[in-house]
Amino acid sequence: MAMLALKCPTIKVIVCDINERQIERWQSDCLPIYEPGLNEVVMACRGRNLFFTADIDSAIKESSMIFVSVNTPTKKFGVGAGKAADLKNWELAARHISQVANGSKIVVEKSTLPVRTAHSMAKVLNANERGIKFQVLSNPEFLAEGTAIRDLEKPDRVLIGGHEDEEGQKAVNKLVWIYHHWVPKENVLTTNLWSAELSKLVANAFLAQRVSSINSISALCEKTGADVNEVAHAIGMDKRIGSRFLQASVGFGGSCFQKDILNLVYICQSFGLPEVAAYWEQVILMNDYQKRRFAKQILDQMFNTISGKKIAILGFAFKKDTGDTRETASIYIAKYLLEDRAKLRIYDPQVPHDQMQRDFREYKALPEGADPEELISICDDAYSACQDAHAVCILTEWTEFKSLDWVKIYKGMKKPAFIFDGRNIVDVEAVKKIGFNCFSIGKPTPESVKMD
Repeated sequence: MAMLALKCPTIKVIVCDINERQIERWQSDCLPIYEPGLNEVVMACRGRNLFFTADIDSAIKESSMIFVSVNTPTKKFGVGAGKAADLKNWELAARHISQVANGSKIVVEKSTLPVRTAHSMAKVLNANERGIKFQVLSNPEFLAEGTAIRDLEKPDRVLIGGHEDEEGQKAVNKLVWIYHHWVPKENVLTTNLWSAELSKLVANAFLAQRVSSINSISALCEKTGADVNEVAHAIGMDKRIGSRFLQASVGFGGSCFQKDILNLVYICQSFGLPEVAAYWEQVILMNDYQKRRFAKQILDQMFNTISGKKIAILGFAFKKDTGDTRETASIYIAKYLLEDRAKLRIYDPQVPHDQMQRDFREYKALPEGADPEELISICDDAYSACQDAHAVCILTEWTEFKSLDWVKIYKGMKKPAFIFDGRNIVDVEAVKKIGFNCFSIGKPTPESVKMD
């Protein structure tokens, strides 16, 4: 919405939320989320044609087009628990719009939703007793955290789905007009509602599939003496494959990939396609396997005991250039290590300390009865996290981790000192010369390169 306000100065954009504290932070000099470039965009537009409010009713009445961007988490109970999307928030939003609206509105899905949700929401919206008519569009977002501003300024494509009747196409054209302010016409695609809804799930599934695919090969590389970076580079030069999303790692995280694939699995199961569901579910299973495998490497390399040992975790966000920790690999790795009573020292340049503490509670990462203050220390920089540690785990690919003084870190660590690089950002041979024992995802191990 901030980018829309920046590119369309004649359009008034109102962002509303029931959380008044969030709105206050959007109106302050300290925005509630970290995203490179976002602060500059908000400051350029706020108070001019970009406004933030907790008065939802007034915002609904004033607007002719309403973008709904509520959370759609995975259901935790009832039918479809663990896979299906929980659409409670979307329906509540639709009912509220229907009750408050003072005239016909265009309602735009921005949340990631199952196929045919727009059809259901149109029924809810148009069931009002005042005869007000609504048009529902699907306009899924394809930006990535960390590069969101760049993705919005120059999108690969903008996808808009709507009903194919006359009124539906009028609504589609109004949204197309907005995007044409800065997006080339050939990059704005229009489809029917269901194609647009499904395209978002499929896009995330395909990207996650690539991550799980290269991660599966990383395990094979470690056994055979191949180098996963060399393999990825070789196959990525094939134009049919391409080089994107071929970086082996400790596994994908974030708010979208796992949730959307589980949703896709549930939809396939619901439509009687068990083989298709099993195919996509394997992407999740491989991702879980990669995290367990990484944690097991730590235990195996450290003489099968980490109880009481200090392990530094560098990076808690699920990827660099964001403070988002949803489904981050770090919390799962931490959980595995804590089960063996390791003592963790954690540093991340953007994740607030209280957010980490909430995540440990939410993901139930601490062993029952354990004292969090005894097992977890949150540090203000990488060097203090590594001081007196037995091992360092790199779990987020922050740029600053690529230029750490490993000689300084080594001098302050317990010996033998270990590095477990879950993002392949360390020069393995260089740190080995310093004295480290180094394990890096998909790199040849001493056993794998032995010649008979």
